[in-house]
Amino acid sequence: MKLISVNIGKEQAIHNGKPSGKTGIHKQPVDGPVMLSRLGISEDSVCDKKHHGGPDQAVYLYGEPDYAWWSGQLGDRLSPGTFGDNLTVEGLESARLQIGDSLRIGAAVLQVTAPRIPCGTLAARMGDPQFVKRFRAAERPGVYCRVLQEGIVQAGDPVTLERFSGETISVLDMFRDFYDPDMDENALRRYLAAPIAGRARVDKEEQLQKLLAQ
Repeated sequence: MKLISVNIGKEQAIHNGKPSGKTGIHKQPVDGPVMLSRLGISEDSVCDKKHHGGPDQAVYLYGEPDYAWWSGQLGDRLSPGTFGDNLTVEGLESARLQIGDSLRIGAAVLQVTAPRIPCGTLAARMGDPQFVKRFRAAERPGVYCRVLQEGIVQAGDPVTLERFSGETISVLDMFRDFYDPDMDENALRRYLAAPIAGRARVDKEEQLQKLLAQ
């Protein structure tokens, strides 16, 4: 695999998206090396910090094969960064990844923590009120990652995948379970044993406590 593009978004106004009316989803490819830190790319805007950003969702990756599929569906070529991805990767199919998998890109090492859940901002970005449903049905979510090792990355860097050896769940299962959250104790404990993103961990801990209190 190879890093096709590094994409950065500046704060912009958006209609029919988040209540704030602001977004950083409009990302554009940049030339040259970029530093990936524990909180992602410093020049990249994160407007909805309740749901995005932070150390466990520092970077969002989307794969070229999934973009190619969407281009066929939409009848238009989609450029890197269209879905708000910071890194666009050749050969990466997010539905095949597991939570905890590591990706070495340039000098940085990332760890997969969660799938992207579509929202109204993505629908507004795509100019399609039904796009959230389409994105869900496609099951090509892309992945959020934490930065295990900070470092410089740039387009053209090789990308190496290392599978997580501990207890985990697939990105696709986590994506599907978001829409069908009625899980039993064993399923919740499986989530909590995996290196999931902090927001998801809080949610699953709350679900487990409610279940045990019944």
